[in-house]
Amino acid sequence: MKPSQQNHLYFLWDYNLTVDDVHGILHGTNETERTWMMSRILTNAAYEDVWKYLKLEDVVREFSKLRMRAQTTDAWRHALSVWGYDV
Repeated sequence: MKPSQQNHLYFLWDYNLTVDDVHGILHGTNETERTWMMSRILTNAAYEDVWKYLKLEDVVREFSKLRMRAQTTDAWRHALSVWGYDV
């Protein structure tokens, strides 16, 4: 496998971003990029991988700004509600 394929993140199949790029976006000051990345992770990453990149308190805080399909938003809203968060 080529190094570029080893670093390719499956939940960002259409972008050539590394793990460091993702962390940089998530911890950066650009709110649009941060909420876009959070939405991509919540929509496309396996549940176990979500928490490798996101913190629960960040998801709760930014939830109203995230742009996901209605079904995905509803599923995450339900999960957060079960866990005791009102989003």
